[in-house]
Order: sequence, then structure tokens, then C-alpha cells
Amino acid sequence: MRDDITRRELIERTALAAGLAALGGVWSESQARASQSPNEELAVASIACGGMGWSDLRSIAACPGVRIVALCDVDDARAAEAYQQYPDVPKYKDFRRMLDKEGKRIDAVHVSTPDHVHAVAASMAMKMGKHVYCQKPLTRTVSEARSLMLTARRMKVVTQMGTQGHPSYTRLVEVIESGAIGPVREVHVMTDRPIWPQGMDLPTDNPPVPASLDWDLWLGPARFRPYHPAYTHFVWRGWWDFGTGALGDMACHLMDGAFWALKLQYPTAVEAEGEPRLPHAAPKWSIIRYEFPARGDMPPVKLTWYDGGKMIPEEVLEGEKIDKGFNGSVFVGDRGKIFMGHGGEPKLLPEARFKDYEPPAPYLPRSPGHYQEWVNACRGNGTTASNFDYAAPMTESILLGNVAFRVGQKITYDAKRMSCPGCREADRYIRHSYRRGWKL
Repeated sequence: MRDDITRRELIERTALAAGLAALGGVWSESQARASQSPNEELAVASIACGGMGWSDLRSIAACPGVRIVALCDVDDARAAEAYQQYPDVPKYKDFRRMLDKEGKRIDAVHVSTPDHVHAVAASMAMKMGKHVYCQKPLTRTVSEARSLMLTARRMKVVTQMGTQGHPSYTRLVEVIESGAIGPVREVHVMTDRPIWPQGMDLPTDNPPVPASLDWDLWLGPARFRPYHPAYTHFVWRGWWDFGTGALGDMACHLMDGAFWALKLQYPTAVEAEGEPRLPHAAPKWSIIRYEFPARGDMPPVKLTWYDGGKMIPEEVLEGEKIDKGFNGSVFVGDRGKIFMGHGGEPKLLPEARFKDYEPPAPYLPRSPGHYQEWVNACRGNGTTASNFDYAAPMTESILLGNVAFRVGQKITYDAKRMSCPGCREADRYIRHSYRRGWKL
């Protein structure tokens, strides 16, 4: 790791660590500038409109009051459906050029690129005063997440991270807050990911770049390497330079209920195991253990993550049957447990103990829909549940699991300083660095 720090880097780090102030004061999204009155259309531009971007674009466009005004994608072939759907809308390959040229016509953007481009795209848009919907995980690195949170606060824009299932945890939160299972001290979270290659070797051949793809723009802020299809669409998730592995892909969904219901923020310690430990690729499997401190009268929480075929232990499940395709969590309280599959309903365990349980009457606001919620907030109606004040600390905490895995030791975390005392190597994975021409 480098010991020398440039003056520019020092300034950037100081600004990020001023996330101390950010940690202390929470900005309310109700303070955000609405782009226009509720009766006017929201002009939305797309940053990546193929693959998941096409799904996001269609979902946003289906919301009443939205008009699509610009499209951007580095691969014309991947964006073909979107381009056909909007033949008269300006189209770009470089989102920076799109924002420069079309900025005055744009109220909001969605960012649906691979992980490594999320931060630079979202940051530029927010600094121009645009509302932002950004896919999960919010960023590829810890420091990028902190930076986006601070930028969103400073610019007072409406934000939403792409955790479409967030509203499905509303009932879980009500049940836990009702005290049904008592204070929660332990959470187990499991995914069936990865369903793409991880723990793989670097490719050795050099196939030609497809004519439809601008490879340099696809790389964006990542260091240059020759094109290979093993790096691109969907499979990019397994490479550290572009993605965040199974953890980054699914933890923002599957840990969301724990962060919301238990009011988690930053862990104090993280430990990870898995195989193989490679400098360029995420592991085939991992088990990651997070330790969260007490919050008010809520006790400390130990949260364990399982992926790559590793499973929640049988003794935790109270007889519930799962297989390696399960995605979900178990909450362990002093008086019982809650079992919940992703997108499902909370189930109290052991069943015999709770056979006469009467859940609390619903009391939390219900979402009009994940995308509609963001559109409404951009137009001055309501707020978003996965705004960057909520999503950034969760992303930052989750990504510390990758940091712990990559350094190969248990880390303690100082959230105010955004550092791991006693592990200088962790800094190279916490902090972002970009190739020339790219910045936050």
C-alpha cells in the first residue's frame, strides 16, 4: 500500500471524514428541492438503459407524470430495446456529455450501470442539482458511499437506492417493534448467490471489442485492461475492479430488513472467511460476521452472512426447511425468532409458542411503490425510504465485509474516521481511486 498521499487526496479524505459532521446530523429528505410542482412532468434521463437499466427505465417511465428526455448507454446492442422504444429521444454513450448537453432539460436521472460507475455518475448528476435513483449496491467502495451521502445532503436532492423490496419489510419492522420476540441480538442472512463466476482466473485471450460497445467508456473510472466478454454484462459482478461479489449484489436487499427494524448503522468489527482469496476476483463462497453496537436501549447485534452454498445453521432454523436456493433471514430475539424469505411474510418461531400470537395493527405508512415513491418525492410529494441517508450507511457497512475478506483478518471500524485501526492495508479497499479523467 502507498504511504505517500498527495495534497488533493488529503483534501478529499478530510472532506469525507467530515462525514463526522454527517454522522452527527441527519438531513431530512423533506428538505429536498422539488424539481417542479406536482402538476408538472418529471424529465428523466437514463444512465445505462440496457439490462437492469431497461427494467429501471420501464418502471420509472410507467409512473404517472414522467417524461423520458435522454438515454445513455455504452453498448448500442444492449440498449436496442430502449432506443427503439424512444426513437426521438437524444442518445449518448458518455453520460458526462449527456449531462453537459441536456442538463437544462433534465430533472432527474436513474443510474443502472455496473457498480464501478455508480458513484461517478450519481455524483455528477447530484452536483448539477438532479434527483438520483441509483441501483444497488449504492457504490463499489466504502468511501464512495460516504461521499454520495454527503453530496446528496449538500445538494438537497431526492435520492433512492434500488432496493425494490424495501416496502416488503414493513410488516417485519412492525412485528419486531411490537416486541413479539423481545430484544434481537442475532441475525442470520443467506443468499443463493453467486450465480455468475467468482474465484476465477484472469482470461488470457484477446477477442475483439464488439462494434456496438465503447470499451473505454464501459471501463469508466476503473484502471484500463484489454476487453474480454468475461468482464462485461452480468458477469462483471465477480471482478473486484467492477463489482462487489455476491455480498454487494444481494446484501442490500437481504440485510435491508435488519438495518431498518433494528436501526443499525455502522459495525464496530467485521470478520470474513471464504475461498479462494484472489486479488482480482470475489470468492466462490463466504461467511461474514458483523458486530453492531448497542443503539439506545437496543442491545448489540451479531449479524452473520452466508453465500456460495453456505447455509444458515439448522439449530437456528427451529425446524424450518431451506435449501441452497434460499434467500432470506432469521432474527433471533430473547423470546423467539422470526424467519423470513426474501419478499415474504415474517413467520414467528417456534410455531407452537406463537400459535395464538396476534400481530399489531398496521401503523407504518405503506409505499405507493418503490419507483413511484421516488417520482412522487421528486415532484414534491412525500419522501423516499431508501434515500442515501439510509442507503449509504447500509452500503458502507455491507462493503466492509469485502474489506475484511480482502485483508484476511478481523477488522475494527472507526466510522467517524472511516478507517480500520491497526490495519493500514484496509485503507486501499476502503478508499476509491480512479484513472485519469474520472472523479467524484
